[in-house]
Amino acid sequence: MAHHLSAEHISSELHACIERCSDCHDVCLATVTYCLQQGGKHAEVDHIRTLLDCAQICDASRDFMLRGSGLHHETCRVCADACERCAESCEQMGDDEQMRRCAEECRRCAESCREMAGAAA
Repeated sequence: MAHHLSAEHISSELHACIERCSDCHDVCLATVTYCLQQGGKHAEVDHIRTLLDCAQICDASRDFMLRGSGLHHETCRVCADACERCAESCEQMGDDEQMRRCAEECRRCAESCREMAGAAA
């Protein structure tokens, strides 16, 4: 995917948030596949929906930031909430490396998005 804004045109904080959203999106989608393969509690509808919600809002937030949308602070606020929910859902799966990795990435993204959402205040 081509990024239309060069690094010098966006703040390092914004760039970091874009990267966090991208990484979180990718990990959540990989985790959906993993969970469906695992079956059982990993494949429960609410957990899969939470992972997909997180992946989609991360993708949307990243796009809003890349386009320089004035609404990116709002999408980042929602993204932070979705990432926190996803991290909590993954942590409930117990001691599992993929779930731990996803939860950690979600928490990093949530922190970055909260900072970005707060920058509008």
